Parts: sequence; structure tokens; C-alpha cells
Amino acid sequence: MNVMTDPAFRIGTFVGRVWRPDVAGPSLVVLRDGALYDITSRATPTMRDLLELSDPVHHALAAPGERLLPLEEILAQEADPARVHLIAPCDLQAVKACGVTFARSMIERVIEERAAGDASRAEAIRARVIDVIGDSLRNLKPGSPEAARVKAALVEEGVWSQYLEVGIGPDAEVFTKAQALSAVGTGADVGLHPASRWNNPEPEIVLAVSSGGQAKGATLGNDVNLRDIEGRSALLLGKAKDNNASCAIGPFIRLFDESYTIDDVRRAELSLLVEGEDGYRLAGRSSMAEISRDPLDLVAQTIGRHHQYPDGLMLFMGTLFAPVEDRDEPGQGFSHKLGDEVTIANAELGSLTNTVRLSTECAPWSFGTAALMRNLAGRGLL
Repeated sequence: MNVMTDPAFRIGTFVGRVWRPDVAGPSLVVLRDGALYDITSRATPTMRDLLELSDPVHHALAAPGERLLPLEEILAQEADPARVHLIAPCDLQAVKACGVTFARSMIERVIEERAAGDASRAEAIRARVIDVIGDSLRNLKPGSPEAARVKAALVEEGVWSQYLEVGIGPDAEVFTKAQALSAVGTGADVGLHPASRWNNPEPEIVLAVSSGGQAKGATLGNDVNLRDIEGRSALLLGKAKDNNASCAIGPFIRLFDESYTIDDVRRAELSLLVEGEDGYRLAGRSSMAEISRDPLDLVAQTIGRHHQYPDGLMLFMGTLFAPVEDRDEPGQGFSHKLGDEVTIANAELGSLTNTVRLSTECAPWSFGTAALMRNLAGRGLL
């Protein structure tokens, strides 16, 4: 994996989780003076507990801790179970995601639906849809009277779609991306369902939200996207999204403080790099400035009196990135190949790097909630 030399880590409050072979379990860590310190305690045995504090920044910086490894050393390591390594920075939180939050990616979802998951039909459909829609959706506020008028016009043109409904309608798409504790961290493999032949990475900002609905920080995520499976039917969304190792989050959660706020999230620029073992290289970007819905509106649509998350949640907020250029045969578009290395980066959050495998070939998910509770109890932390 790529070692992060990002200046972001010189300022700010970064917290995460590592796997410690010596205790056969995870520990909560904070970055201090270029090294990771284990701050796991009875007060904060989990990331969930840290984010529930009224002032997690003060606790993370003031808590006594055991020095583990220099940042550079741990970032240079793969996810080796025999060594201390970074894992996803969340634990007991639900992992939720909002889709179709950018106009460009919204059009690609419409194309997937109309192509019924067949990549060879996408180019012709794309030309037709863009001819009808054009740039009319780019600055449209979802749920507004203007959006309602555009919807009526699109229905008349015969190009209305369930993806346009959540893209410009009043209600955001919110779905469960992964189960608590199932996400992988930087340096790990990410998985594709073996049935998928048309897929891509999705670089996203992920908000860390407390049980009270407060956004406490942000990190990076890869919402691995199976375009063919979801394109066949929206009812296959669960099969397309929630598979072994199909969700990557990390490297750290940057807590909101004086140096980093929700406004930084609103204007964040993400870069994406895909490097294949065959020498293939794809660079992309996603700009949060182009999101159709405000991040805090997405939080409010996910958690509130209508739905509670007592352990908080991690919320993927969607992506602008939707690759359309051909990788191999003309008209087939982009799709992953096994061995692709995917790096998602942001100047304030660092970078998240993973290698693409089949979900059936990634390390199986075996450390769930029961295992975590037994491990923490055995360490005297509960």
C-alpha cells in the first residue's frame, strides 16, 4: 500500500482502531506526535463510547495511552493478523449509506437501470438520457417546486426513474451498506461478489455520527459498487452492497475541532487512483461541493425520532465519481480486475488504500459483536 505522507496528519485530532495480536483483539488509538497511542480504557473500550462523549477531542488528547508504533511504520504495513495493523475506525456503529446524491452519478444509476445491468448497452442509453436531461439537474435542489416541475417534464419524456426520484425528490436514498464490525480498513483487501462483471470503486466521505444525531468527525470510504447486480433490479441492492469485505473505511476518523469542521467536509475534494496489475491506470475525483443535499440534511434523514441508532452510525454520503471510459473492449466501460489497487485520498483525511479481490477470497469476517464483548471482558475493559 501507499504510505501516507500527507500534511493533514500534522494537525487535527485523529482517532482509529488497530488490531493487536498480543490481546487477540482491537484497541482504540489516537495519533500524537507522529505515533499511535492505545487509549482503550473502561471509559472508552470502543469507538462507539468515545464518540458518545460530549467532548471526544479532549478525551482523545488527554487520556493516558500506551505508545504503539510510529505512524509511518504502521501505514507501511498490510493488514497482517500477526502484526499490529490498522482496521476500520468504527466498531459498534451501524454502517449506512446515501445514494444518488450527485447529479452525474444519478444519471449513471438511471443508465444502469435502463441497461438492466448490461454494460454493452450503457453507451447508447447514456447518449439518449443526457440528450433529454442535459445539465438541467446539476443545480436543482431536491424536493423544491422546481424539482417537481422537472420531474413532471421527465415523466412526459418517458425517462423517469426511481433513481431520479431519490435524486431530486424530497426523500434521500438511505440504505444499510454493511453490518457493524464488518468493514475493512486501509491495507486490507476489498471484495467483489463473484457474480459481478460490471463494477467500480466509489470514493466517499463518511460521517461519524453519535446516537444523538451529532456529526462528530469524518473519514474516507469505498462503497464498492456492483453496477450489473443493482442495475438488474433495485431489489438486489442488498446483494450488490453488503458482501464480505465490500466496505472499506479509514484510515482514521478526524474529529471535528477548531482545525476541521463540517464546512471542511462540504468543500472536500477527493481523488481516486486505480492501478491494475496489467499496468492500467485510472484517475478520478469527487467534489463534495457538487453534492445535491447538505451533509447534515442526510444525517437528519437517517437518524431522528423516526429511527434511532443507540450505538451511532457511520454515514456514506455518495460520490460524484462514475467511470465511463472503456478499459478493454469498446463499449464495455470500466470494470475492476482482480488485483487492482484502489487509493482514495483527501488532503485533510489522508488516504485509504485497498486491493480488489473476490469476496469469497478475502479473509472471512469472523470477529463480530459477541467476539468483541468477550474480548473486552477478558481484558477487564467491561
